[in-house]
Amino acid sequence: MKISEIAKSANTIGISGHIRPDGDCIGSCMGMYLFLKKVFPSKRIDVFLENIPAEFNIIKDVSEVRTDFKTDVDKYDLFIVLDSGKDRIGDAESLFDKAVHTVNIDHHLSNSGTGMDNYIVPTASSAAELVYNVIDKEYIDADIAQAIYIGIICDTGVFKYSNTSPETMRIGAELISYGFDFGKVIDGVFYEKTYIQNQILGRALLESILIMDGRCIVSMVNRQTMDFYEAMSSDLDGIVSQLMLTKGVNCAIFMHEMEPLSYKVSLRSDGMVNVAKVAEIFGGGGHARAAGLTINGTPHDVINSITLYLEQYLNGEKK
Repeated sequence: MKISEIAKSANTIGISGHIRPDGDCIGSCMGMYLFLKKVFPSKRIDVFLENIPAEFNIIKDVSEVRTDFKTDVDKYDLFIVLDSGKDRIGDAESLFDKAVHTVNIDHHLSNSGTGMDNYIVPTASSAAELVYNVIDKEYIDADIAQAIYIGIICDTGVFKYSNTSPETMRIGAELISYGFDFGKVIDGVFYEKTYIQNQILGRALLESILIMDGRCIVSMVNRQTMDFYEAMSSDLDGIVSQLMLTKGVNCAIFMHEMEPLSYKVSLRSDGMVNVAKVAEIFGGGGHARAAGLTINGTPHDVINSITLYLEQYLNGEKK
């Protein structure tokens, strides 16, 4: 796919990604936006995403994102969805459905492609890596490179996770050659935490428990705790990854209460459990080692329901 060829005949272009956007979603959408604005400065190009965490404000023009999903364009000539199928883009789905032409670029195995043109590569580290593949390299500058780099490091754990390939590393090397301060970027979007984020991380670690003979670690933050710390869902990013660093565990579960008896659950694995398949049982999805879902019930019911399937993998009953 060469996105400039697809976009050249479109006068209005919309871009969106999944609800509750993470670093890859934001980085890939903004990388695509900055590239298209540079190639086609006279075209109308809009990005639609839900509220963006403050650490991503270092990305150029991120303030231009339409978080209210409002637009005076009735029908976009082209609409691009990144890091998701159209079913998880929230209020942007109606804009996608009305568009003259649609493109879907994603790296999630569960996405079979929801656009007229699709570029779905489950072996890719991130949607941002795929954005790098479809843009014309002669137009890349430090701002575009930084946005794409942010997307890649967020989905690879700064090139640590198993989805990092030699090609991912080569792309990362190309991107940092454009001269942005990649060390500062890594600290700012991946490692630095606010005081509130550190406090609630500490609380989650203190209250974690080991189950299944120490092979799985579980922690939960309820609504009352979030209100006490005045924390938002985005303040909980990274907690499940920290839990997974516990020596001897094969999988980690972190859940936080969204509404009474409704929980957002993040799953991580060292490879012994395909957490994507477990998440799909409950209507979620993701990758073999990192997945998520939303589920209703009491905390004990939620943990019991999920661990039933995790245990099957840990016991060798499933692969």
